[in-house]
Amino acid sequence: MTAIPSISSRPTPSPVGWWAGNARFVDFSGKLLGAHVAHAGLIVLWAGAMTLFELSRYNPTEPMYNQGLILLPHLATLGFGISEGGQIVDAYPYIAIGMFHLVASAVLGAGGLFHAFLGPAKLKQDSSFAGFFGYDWTDGDKMTSIIGIHLILLGIGAWLLVCKAMFAGGLYDSHLGIVRIIDTPNLNPASIFGYLVGSHGTDGMASVDNLEDIVGGHVWVGLMCVLGGIWHIISQPTEWAKQQLFFTGEAYLSYSLGALAYMGVFAAYFVTVNDTAYPEVFYGPVGFNNTAEIISVRNWLAAFHYVFAGLLLAGHI
Repeated sequence: MTAIPSISSRPTPSPVGWWAGNARFVDFSGKLLGAHVAHAGLIVLWAGAMTLFELSRYNPTEPMYNQGLILLPHLATLGFGISEGGQIVDAYPYIAIGMFHLVASAVLGAGGLFHAFLGPAKLKQDSSFAGFFGYDWTDGDKMTSIIGIHLILLGIGAWLLVCKAMFAGGLYDSHLGIVRIIDTPNLNPASIFGYLVGSHGTDGMASVDNLEDIVGGHVWVGLMCVLGGIWHIISQPTEWAKQQLFFTGEAYLSYSLGALAYMGVFAAYFVTVNDTAYPEVFYGPVGFNNTAEIISVRNWLAAFHYVFAGLLLAGHI
């Protein structure tokens, strides 16, 4: 009797419990892609739904930082619907942003479900368009290309803030109490990179006290990210990198968690001491206030980042 071969070439997932999360898909790039896209959909869903929820609870007669809000202060800092003194006078931008995120979350969710249940479990690796997204954890050239793509996207994100500040309504200036266009960002490299060595104050980059430097810094950050991304895409890992780094999925996760932990600590310190990027009218007084009956947005945001940075650092180790 002739054996009938299986008509399915799909690899069988390893029998690992659900608690292992995406570790179950370490060898299944298609399903891992689905998990990432679906995760992005959940994040965007939260952002959209929470924006609309906070807007429904917003009371213009009370300080924003005492109302338990977390997303509206960020949007207000970007100058959406804000009048002189930091008051929300036009709710339409907030509604539009919230609804846009809800629609985007549906698209991302559908993409995640497709890749998780209908798409190939493992992405092919060839010269086709679909094959471009396939990868092998041990392929250093492919991994650096992925790093490069992410850096370019981060650079574009930094430039989007620049575009908002210079061409699309401006940002809220906490020192003047108005939303204004930043038409002359500071592009002087000595001044911008001086923040890295404390030339503007003991708080380093958190010493920034004007929007021109913030926007100019984002111009430079975007440029470095894009150029670095291009370099990573067209280059391959050096011999030094091959000897010092581990080219495995577990190692990439560890490196990423370590970077996120550092950024979490820095962001927490930045929001604690800086009132230019985080205006007091939206986030509350600078520093930790242990006597207030209501925890301000600034204290909550800083504490959240410190705690999660610690968790991420533990995961990195």
